[in-house]
Amino acid sequence: QVQLVESGGGLVQAGGSLRLSCAASGRTFSRYNMGWFRQAPGTERELVAAISWSDGRIYYADSVKGRFTMSRVNAKNTVYLQMNSLKPEDTAVYYCAARSSGTYTQNDYDYWGQGTQVTVSS
Repeated sequence: QVQLVESGGGLVQAGGSLRLSCAASGRTFSRYNMGWFRQAPGTERELVAAISWSDGRIYYADSVKGRFTMSRVNAKNTVYLQMNSLKPEDTAVYYCAARSSGTYTQNDYDYWGQGTQVTVSS
């Protein structure tokens, strides 16, 4: 069982930056694939970024490539999402997720945080 708690969301102007954090419980955190998802009102939840536990590969959605950076610090049981050059279309609830098996780029993660709101004003 893994519990995830996100933080770092808020209101920012277009062009600004935010860093989201996700703190995880559990002693085997380093063996979990981790993902950041987002969901805007009226839309489906989409995978924004994900990191593979086995080789450290990182996936980014095309919409955030070059602007967002995902990282993890296993010693702190924490993953981060650094978001730069934010746009109004990045406005959404952002969720952290974990999975112990399967492909890290697929959407069917096992554990989810409660979400944190990111609002980008124009």
